[in-house]
Amino acid sequence: MEKPSHHILVCASFRAQGTPQGICHKKESLSLIPYLESELSDRDMTDVVVSATGCLNVCEKGPIVVVYPENHWYGEIDSEEKIDEILDALEEGEACEDYLISE
Repeated sequence: MEKPSHHILVCASFRAQGTPQGICHKKESLSLIPYLESELSDRDMTDVVVSATGCLNVCEKGPIVVVYPENHWYGEIDSEEKIDEILDALEEGEACEDYLISE
């Protein structure tokens, strides 16, 4: 198996008890995953993996998307348009400055 060049993590708000309790889940973060996967396929970005995560503890800025290995944390990612902008930047080898969490 080849390691992916990038890993995109989408906060699903799951906590230790197993129940989604945070903002990301309430703001439909999981509905972004099928769009992300479809868009990656359309762009032929086959070396990028998408995963849902437990709570990333940045609830006030949710939904949260993280891109590794760059360690870019994006906040308030609540639309397909924002996903498109992040993927455009990723293809260019850059960060999408508009949504970066700087804390």
